[in-house]
Amino acid sequence: QVQLVESGGGLVQAGGSLRLSCAASGRIFSFYFMGWFRQAPGKEREFVARMRWNGGSTAYADFAKGRFTISRDNAKNTVYLQMDSLKPEDTAVYYCAASGRLSVTMSSNDYAYWGQGTQVTVPS
Repeated sequence: QVQLVESGGGLVQAGGSLRLSCAASGRIFSFYFMGWFRQAPGKEREFVARMRWNGGSTAYADFAKGRFTISRDNAKNTVYLQMDSLKPEDTAVYYCAASGRLSVTMSSNDYAYWGQGTQVTVPS
């Protein structure tokens, strides 16, 4: 019923930029929040950014503030994560997630729907 498909990952040099996309299909009207999470090797999954599906109420992890921007294209039912000034520590698998909750925290437990992930690699 619900499918989230990430794309746009790849290899970029430190200081470079990358834009990830998350195409949503299915029962998207059940979504209240869209989020991005990442999981680096040897680390737990961590919150990156989220926004209300209607396009407002954005929030970012501290490491993402000023560098990453979450946005949405209503016509395409697609959420983006613009990543600028990338660092080697940003290397991770990035996941798109959707939540039907009226309010969310930064916990991945608040999100019921997940994409398959897309790899972002920033060499040292």
